[in-house]
Amino acid sequence: MRALIQRVKYARVSVDAQTTAQIDQGLVILLGVGHGDDESQAAFLAEKIVNLRIFEDADGKMNLSLADVKGAAIVVSQFTLYADARKGRRPSFTDAALPDLARPLVDRFAENLRAQGIPTGQGVFGAEMLVEIHNDGPVTIWLEK
Repeated sequence: MRALIQRVKYARVSVDAQTTAQIDQGLVILLGVGHGDDESQAAFLAEKIVNLRIFEDADGKMNLSLADVKGAAIVVSQFTLYADARKGRRPSFTDAALPDLARPLVDRFAENLRAQGIPTGQGVFGAEMLVEIHNDGPVTIWLEK
């Protein structure tokens, strides 16, 4: 499982001009599921992200977590995080899990965030989404489990 997290001041996800999720301070989490991933990876990454100290304290140091700042999250399923572009010019996505495995794990990951007290919105699995991100910092971090 792979997560690309971006610290944001504002973010919104829309499908067909309808907003599906919107937050102010928090994180946008682009989440990719690979073959062999299971609920243990979803739980591990959710806990790691909630407690990752990437928000600034009063001294301007990255010393606070998403939980500390009472931030929110948006989870967007993104199989393209498993793109393999080492050969040729068209990426291969064979390492990405099929929707039957990926969809429930993305939902479970979001549920894990909510269970830790993080208000969490989601994109729409498999839909063409417009993701508006006002990256704060910018702070962008890649995590993998």
